[in-house]
Order: sequence, then C-alpha cells, then structure tokens
Amino acid sequence: MRKGIVLAGGTGSRLFPMTQVVSKQLLPVYDKPMIYYPISTLMQAGITEMLLICRPDDLPLFRALLQDGTQWGISLQYAEQAQPNGLAEALIIAEEFLDGGPSALILGDNLFYGDSLTWLLTQTCATETGASVFAYHVSNPQDYGVINFDDCGRALSIEEKPVKPQSNYAMPGLYFFDKLASDFAKQISPSERGELEIVDLVNRYLSCGDLHVKILGRGTAWLDTGTPDAFAEATQFISAIEKRQGLKINCPEEVAYRLGLIDDAQLRELAKPLLNSGYGEYLLGLLSRG
Repeated sequence: MRKGIVLAGGTGSRLFPMTQVVSKQLLPVYDKPMIYYPISTLMQAGITEMLLICRPDDLPLFRALLQDGTQWGISLQYAEQAQPNGLAEALIIAEEFLDGGPSALILGDNLFYGDSLTWLLTQTCATETGASVFAYHVSNPQDYGVINFDDCGRALSIEEKPVKPQSNYAMPGLYFFDKLASDFAKQISPSERGELEIVDLVNRYLSCGDLHVKILGRGTAWLDTGTPDAFAEATQFISAIEKRQGLKINCPEEVAYRLGLIDDAQLRELAKPLLNSGYGEYLLGLLSRG
C-alpha cells in the first residue's frame, strides 16, 4: 500500500519575519492551517498512512495540532529533518517508514484544488511502477522545475529554475514514486547549493524510461505559498471559492467523513471545540447535508 510523506521542513526565509519563530506550514491559509491542505490532498488520493517531516523545533507544534491522525481516521507519524538538505532527502529519512513500498511525497506549502483532482490522484496512486509527476502551465516557469516536452508530448528533460525555460510547464510539489525511490535518492550527489534536488531524483526515473507526466488542466489550481505575494494570493483564492460555494477546500474532517474514515459521532466530537469560529458549524452542517 502506498504511503504518504508530507515535507514541512525548511526555514521559510522568503517569508521572514513571519516565519522566524514558527514553521510556515503552521500559518493559516484563510480558515485553516496550511498543513491541512497537503494532508487532505493525500487523503483524497486514498492514502491513510503518512509521515510528516519537519524541523526538530517545530515537531512538538505539529504533534500538538495534528496528534496521531486517528481523529481523521488516518495514521500520522513524525520525523525530523535537522538541516534543509533538499527535498529528495525526505525519501531517505522516510526509508524505514516506507518499508520497501511505494510513496507519495507532497510539499507542505503546496495547495491543490480542482473538480477532477480526486479522480486524477486516485488513478495516479494506483500506478505501481516508476514515478509520476504533474505539469502545470505557469507564467513564471523560471521559478520552478520546468518540464520540457517533444512534439508528441513526451517529457524530454526537467530543469531546475532555468534561466531560459524551454516550456511554461512547471512541476508542482506532488510526486508519486515506486519502491526504488529511497535507493535512488541515496545515489544523488548534492547540487551546487548543497542539496539533494528532487529534480535529480525525477530525472533518474526519466532516464530509465519510467517517468509518467500528467498535465493538470485549466480546471485545476496549484498554489505555491513560498513568498508573501503567493501566500496572500492563496488566502484570497481559498476565501473567494469558499464564500461563493459555501463549501470548504481541503478540510480534513470533511474529507475523512466523505471517505468513510470517521462516522457521524466522530464528526460531532471534532466539531464541538470549533463551534465559536464557525468551522465547527460547517462540520455539523455536513451531517444534515449528507
């Protein structure tokens, strides 16, 4: 069974001073902590066993907020990344947790939203071999890992923050790997900035002919909260959609309830301490809406 890794490390230096004393993944994106969004995304993919990797100082705060996940019908464990040694290091840290099985790695500051997203995630999660990544059209590809395609739509290469991007397709922070990922990650050499780059790991699969790239269409939103502007835009986006529809985005309690991971009584208990904020009232409303 595929297990999930939520990488919530890093210093968040581009958000200083907001993140000088607290992890950015603990900051709110509109009405819920940022970390709720990636966890909900993995849940929608059908993943119920997760490992959250964070800085040692932040671990007690994450544990206090998220506990062991059983309140949402999932299993949540924790591990430390002492230094920001790169995204690919998460596969090495998680090797024992994965126990030789496939994984899904999501970055703690990446938000996904879309009508067909759950179907796409579950289909991707069911892919047993190789690695699967996504491509998303952006106006500023030079800020991301960029996927270059041939005339037939096949991925040719992936470049990390190229000065002259060969396409506008960025690779979002959600990756599905087979059981070989941890071994491959240990074979990667540090980049010039001293990190184990996720692009190098993905390119390893590409060179083996085992990389699957799926394009996220216009009906899907991918939000990166790495800068103050991006953070504000994400909050505004979530606020606008939720107010317009009256439905919450990536609410783990609702996802758990919809998937049958928790029952009516458990949902009521989760709602009780949240009634004053209105969040609890929304959860109780799920019981009547069905």
